Amino acid sequence: MKPLLELTVGELLKESTKKFGHQEAVIYSEQNIRYTYAEFYQETSRVAKALLATGLKKGDHIAIWATNVPEWLLLQFAAARIGAVLVTLNTSYQSSELEYVLSHSDTTALFFIDEFKSTSYTSIITSIEHNLPKLKHLINLSGSSEHTSWNEFLMSSLMVSDEVLDKHEQSLHIHDVINMQYTSGTTGFPKGVMLSHHNIVNNGFLVAQSMKLTNEDRLCIPVPFFHCFGCVLGVLACVSVGATMLPIIEFQPASVLRTVENEKCTALHGVPTMFIAELNTLDFHQYDLSTLRTGIMAGSNCPAEVMKRVIHDMGINEITIAYGQTETSPVITQTTPTDSIERRVQTVGKVHNHVQIQIINPVTGKPASFGEQGELCAKGYLTMKGYYKMPEETEKTIVEGWLHTGDLATIDKDGYVKITGRLKDMIIRGGENIYPREIEEFLYRIPEVEDVQIVGIPDPKYGERVAACIKLKQHSFLTAQEIKDFCKGKLAHFKIPEHIYFIDDFPMTASGKIQKYKLKEKIVALYK
Repeated sequence: MKPLLELTVGELLKESTKKFGHQEAVIYSEQNIRYTYAEFYQETSRVAKALLATGLKKGDHIAIWATNVPEWLLLQFAAARIGAVLVTLNTSYQSSELEYVLSHSDTTALFFIDEFKSTSYTSIITSIEHNLPKLKHLINLSGSSEHTSWNEFLMSSLMVSDEVLDKHEQSLHIHDVINMQYTSGTTGFPKGVMLSHHNIVNNGFLVAQSMKLTNEDRLCIPVPFFHCFGCVLGVLACVSVGATMLPIIEFQPASVLRTVENEKCTALHGVPTMFIAELNTLDFHQYDLSTLRTGIMAGSNCPAEVMKRVIHDMGINEITIAYGQTETSPVITQTTPTDSIERRVQTVGKVHNHVQIQIINPVTGKPASFGEQGELCAKGYLTMKGYYKMPEETEKTIVEGWLHTGDLATIDKDGYVKITGRLKDMIIRGGENIYPREIEEFLYRIPEVEDVQIVGIPDPKYGERVAACIKLKQHSFLTAQEIKDFCKGKLAHFKIPEHIYFIDDFPMTASGKIQKYKLKEKIVALYK
């Protein structure tokens, strides 16, 4: 077992630059932007000096509200090199969400792009900045507003010497909080997860080891940087071994496929919905994806049928499944490239090195036996520092050193973990415990079904009833009765969906996770 790295984020980049300085570090294929490790390190020095010139220092909170633009990457490392805490903002935020996070996080500087999809970021910021007295600096990365432009910001770097930057870097400690990510997405209530250099540097490193990633790999990163999947499993995993990063600024399936083909990518990350979109691109079979070898599918339940298509149709024979959450930096368990397809389809792999897990019976609080379902708890270097300004929430989540994930799981005698659902998602119908994941996996067997989510809706007689929300593949047709007939004789009667709704799209977070609570609200409203 390799020892944990004792490096800050900045030191990690510096080490890789020493080893792989002339190799390509970052490529934005469709924007024709390319940095070697040496060039990228130099550019992060420039941005770090500009942060210092702006008056920012160790411990200050700076936020970024942007897609996967090059400036995002530069700020990730530049902020870490001066010890500022990077607050990552979801690109789908609207005004009330943005105001809450900026206020709660005590952010003093905000970097942002003009707009994303139909949302004008500039207009939103203008409408709320008077409510944020701690927010002193606004820097527009797009360079087209009344606020400071990125180029103006960069010019200030000339005021700071290498020696001053070095002095700041030498004052840093690996256990300093360096990253703050607000979790809400699928549950609704935002909490600021505080992560240290030690947390995320080592998680990225161990993820790379599990994937057998090396400096010869080229990883396409279409998942957003504002989530751990992008900035840790993507960026820091690459930097830890000197691999090449190929970010996609804004996810478009064709853009991903073009980048993989044109740049001969060997690895590809994505949440299941991204892989589904790529596989269902009309001219999918015209792309040469033969260089692909590995990658990670994570972020939400990975349907077995999708996994099989990723392996067989995309040729990603060594694709891995990773499981975790922001509070654990994020990965707890992961499959490996040598695991069988069955293991990669049916489990989320084994626990990472340097991490302990246990499955706890949620009723008795005692450790579960092999194969017995319970709540998964984790312990080790990866545990967050806590929720920012929420000590009570932190104490509920971390009990005697064990972080309670809220996820239901089983573990077998070989150490492979299966995630069976969320404690909060469990449906109780007439005293029967029903786990949505089991029904979802079953319904994926229907060829016409592209995606499915199971939710419980209130019922005066049984407590809850099972509802299925189904997205059909293009040009497919099914009736609710046909779906029920498919289930008869194969699922226990109480698991067969009593309500079936066909929908065009699911409510999503910007990182591609389906917001089950919003889906449930929508279905409950219809049911009334």
